[in-house]
Amino acid sequence: MREGSKQLRRLGFAAVVVLAVSATAALSQGNPSCGVPAALGDGWTIDSPDSVGLDGARLCRVAARLKETEANMHAVVVVRHGRLVFEQYFPGYDRPWGQSDGQHDFDATAKHDMRSVSKSVISLLVGIAIDRKLIAGADEPVVKFFPDYSAVKSPGWDNITLRHLLTMSSGMQWDEGRPWNDPKNDEPYLGSEADPVRYVLSKAIVAPPDTVWVYNGGGTDLLGNIIERVSGKPLEAFAREVLFAPLGISDWEWMKYRNEKIASAAGLRLRPRDAAKIGQLVLNKGDWNGRQIVPARWIEQSVTPRFRAIGFFGGLFYYGQQWWMGRTLSGDKDVKWIAAVGLGGQRIFIVPELDLVVMTTSGLYGSNRQVTRRSIF
Repeated sequence: MREGSKQLRRLGFAAVVVLAVSATAALSQGNPSCGVPAALGDGWTIDSPDSVGLDGARLCRVAARLKETEANMHAVVVVRHGRLVFEQYFPGYDRPWGQSDGQHDFDATAKHDMRSVSKSVISLLVGIAIDRKLIAGADEPVVKFFPDYSAVKSPGWDNITLRHLLTMSSGMQWDEGRPWNDPKNDEPYLGSEADPVRYVLSKAIVAPPDTVWVYNGGGTDLLGNIIERVSGKPLEAFAREVLFAPLGISDWEWMKYRNEKIASAAGLRLRPRDAAKIGQLVLNKGDWNGRQIVPARWIEQSVTPRFRAIGFFGGLFYYGQQWWMGRTLSGDKDVKWIAAVGLGGQRIFIVPELDLVVMTTSGLYGSNRQVTRRSIF
């Protein structure tokens, strides 16, 4: 592993995984005091890095350099072989939902904005809803769930299915890659419109479905609202019942937009070690401690590459059903990973061939340091 500061300055979409993977090269010498997970009785089996083939001393050196640089990392959590072996927290600048911007302290009990990691969680909830027969399947037409909006839907919406929303391939006219204050950026309207569902369904369909990939939070918001409609419960109540409670996650929030109409597809707040449970759940194909929470088939479908997300997050990645996929070069190793990704450096990395989950939180909102071009396909 190259240990120069240049690598840390470019810390982003895949670099923490590279560092953690490189740390498998040797066992630690001694018992480092940093990164020792807190014993919170939250369902994690806690162990040391060296017990799972990681170099604990090297992880500590990485953590020390993160603190010394301007990475503005808030948390690094490492899970291997299903055991929580490392967690380190750093104070730093943040923009927490509903709180003041500025310096914040973080520890094992502090929740953090997950931003668009929330989208990957919504995908899991859709799979659970299908498994519970609340939804017939991912190929159901979207408009079926919104009969009250039949008069406002744009032409072409009859051909859009849930799967098209899941894979961000609906063909809907949508642009959230512009600056936040640009009136052509669609994302701010989800919070400012009196009826965000109407706003999304009124968008024109400008390409045949399943042909073009465009990053689209509005489609994910529709998926969350569909879950509410078929379950008869608020999204956060359904999530608590079918996902978070079975995972032993009790301290979390799902924020709504300012208009208070729908829960945001970027509004989930979790403790990083709880977010790592989401990664472990996907690594285990939907199983948590012997309980099948999400159907294995749904996990498989969700992490199958369907579109190439060219130019997004500063690199070339694949997209499945609200999950990202890629490969990272670590020395002479070509390491494949799955990820949930949120603005600012919120990441859940899953590396199946190494039986590894790495979760990070950060405050790099608007910074190009949250991305890296070192990932390849």
